[in-house]
Amino acid sequence: MEKIKILVVDDEERMQKLLKDFLKMKDYEVLLAGNGEEAIDLFFKEKSIALIILDVMMPKMDGWTALKTIREHSKVPVIMLTARSEENDELKGFDYGADEYISKPFSPKILVARVEALLRRSGVQKEELLEVGGIVIDEAAHSVTVDGKPIELSFKEYELLQYFVENKGIALSREKILNNVWNYDYFGDARTIDTHVKKLRAKLMDKGEYIKTVWGMGYKFEVE
Repeated sequence: MEKIKILVVDDEERMQKLLKDFLKMKDYEVLLAGNGEEAIDLFFKEKSIALIILDVMMPKMDGWTALKTIREHSKVPVIMLTARSEENDELKGFDYGADEYISKPFSPKILVARVEALLRRSGVQKEELLEVGGIVIDEAAHSVTVDGKPIELSFKEYELLQYFVENKGIALSREKILNNVWNYDYFGDARTIDTHVKKLRAKLMDKGEYIKTVWGMGYKFEVE
């Protein structure tokens, strides 16, 4: 199955890497451009771009100009990024045809959630269910059932379970779990993970046994 392509346009390399890393975690193919001119070239070269994340303030060609050019040829979903948060800028973005408008600084996870929602609305990405060993994760509803019965999870418990299921059969270090489930550059105590795993195991009842401890390393989600 061909991966969904997302074009990230930003002149800051750090921001490019941040967004690319988070989007790749969700199995998107990410294309990068450093200014509006590069974005336009890539957009017309790559015919199957499903969504564009477009910074406003860039050299050579800014985001507004790039957006206007894109809108002359396509209705592809566009999320505008800007360091400014004035109402006029936001209204300008929607007037030019932006679908979403996010001010910096922002949470990369919130941005990815907006990306997924926008792709679902545009019909590119279908709502998905993750099913394994009697556990069903409804990613659209952000809900979990065990043997058909709904269970209440905190936001982090849900994200932790989702990460385990998406990486089932793989031994995951505590560091890797912290980096992927908590913040991009989160420097937390490994005990944070152990505490959440303990609570998650309890809520999953007998299915909690799927979360195996890998001694001296971390955890592995495995259905026997």
